[in-house]
Amino acid sequence: MDPSNGQQMEDLHWKLDLLDSIEVGIVVIDRDFRVKVWNEFMHNHSGIHPADIEQQSLFDHFAEIDQDWFRQKTEPVFTLKSPAFVIWEQRPYLFRFTSYRPVTSASDLMYQNITLFPLASRSGEVEHLCVVVYDVTDEVVSKQRLASANEQLRKLSRIDGLTGLYNRRYWEESCELEFKRCMRKRGSSSVILLDIDYFKSINDTYGHPAGDQVIRSLSRIVRHTVRETDVCGRYGGEEFALVLPDTCAEEAGQVAERIREQVQLQPVQYEGHSIPFTVSLGVCQFNTSFKNHIAWVEHADRALYLAKDGGRNRTCTQS
Repeated sequence: MDPSNGQQMEDLHWKLDLLDSIEVGIVVIDRDFRVKVWNEFMHNHSGIHPADIEQQSLFDHFAEIDQDWFRQKTEPVFTLKSPAFVIWEQRPYLFRFTSYRPVTSASDLMYQNITLFPLASRSGEVEHLCVVVYDVTDEVVSKQRLASANEQLRKLSRIDGLTGLYNRRYWEESCELEFKRCMRKRGSSSVILLDIDYFKSINDTYGHPAGDQVIRSLSRIVRHTVRETDVCGRYGGEEFALVLPDTCAEEAGQVAERIREQVQLQPVQYEGHSIPFTVSLGVCQFNTSFKNHIAWVEHADRALYLAKDGGRNRTCTQS
């Protein structure tokens, strides 16, 4: 045996051993997308032994690979001899592998970053390319968890804890945006302010937990009465505020009356007590004469005052 051949075989053996020991997928394909190298990482995650895929088309074994996309992606690698990269944000994976850490990972699938780089022959021609598959599942899951946590914090920062409606700060921001929109488009949106009649008496008679239950009951009625596009918030202790986009005063008054009637029909049941309560409501339609959204809210507040001054349990409109 030629000693040089023996040395070449030994070099090939440790090179293949190296490919099998690294924690990335290594796939070498030719211009016809036939597999030439399939390392242990790919064997472990695909369940396909190298002997069962080498010299065969990659597409025959992985239907999830978009052939047109993959051909377009690899063409510059072959012709221009320049690497190409695919990150998971562009395409979650090339090979549909199951995550190999199902207990600790929140993902069932393996997210992958992919590198494609040319393999030139001694003549300088590129007849093969190498696909390197990086498992980035842990990184992606951590990023997704952080994004989810930030989204939860963002939501919590604008939600009133007792009612689940928007808090005053977020409601006012929404009201200001709607005011600006109406100024640009001369819209007909309306604001409704409402609060619970004789709420202090409810607290004094039945206790503050009962008062909280009354507030929660009112918030449910409001939520079920308005549209998804309406913005509902807890404006104060027992006071609520609504922005109704593209709603004139007459239509807003109808919404207000539905809320008032539903409240009257639904006394709160608390620790054996049936607690009846009513609400007063003030309605104001947008007007171009308002200097800002605060003036708009103030006019709705005046209408609410008129409703209370007129005997409560009623709706008044202020222009």
